[in-house]
Amino acid sequence: MSWEVGDLSDETPLHWSDLPYATRDALGGRLVGLWGAASDQSAFDGLTVDKQQALLLILARLQEKNLWSFIKKINNVYGEGGVGIGFDAWPGLKAAFIRRKDFTRLFANHKDTSGGFYERRRSTAVLHFLYQDGNPLKWYLHFDLYSPVHTVRSGYQHLRHEFISKLTPDWRMIKNYLNT
Repeated sequence: MSWEVGDLSDETPLHWSDLPYATRDALGGRLVGLWGAASDQSAFDGLTVDKQQALLLILARLQEKNLWSFIKKINNVYGEGGVGIGFDAWPGLKAAFIRRKDFTRLFANHKDTSGGFYERRRSTAVLHFLYQDGNPLKWYLHFDLYSPVHTVRSGYQHLRHEFISKLTPDWRMIKNYLNT
């Protein structure tokens, strides 16, 4: 079975062995230890469908943005009630964001984090990175359905849907917005 981002409508569990070599290679070494898993394969196969799909969406998007190489180890994955990961990063991720023109710190921090970065050139399905100070920094990444920084309209939609209504998009919603 081959897998592509466009195939994410399938809601049956995937298996590590079904993934293309390039996907297994990209995830390799980053899932070991996730919820006690002894291998990347057992970690991936143990994920629920929503988490598998969320992880594959995140992988594809971060590869597109040339950011996947900064992901050292994934500590948490969520796909319902939000699409994101908690992760350890290789050194230099924060400095890379500061140099990039396609991310901003504007509105990116939460009250329980030290800082963050928003993707600025998309109005929907926007990457939002957060970190907590420490040595090393503790990183989180999720998709926001609407951008608070792209346009006034997307900022209003973000405020209305995600802040006031507390909407946390699932992987299906994010997939739909990534494909539009």
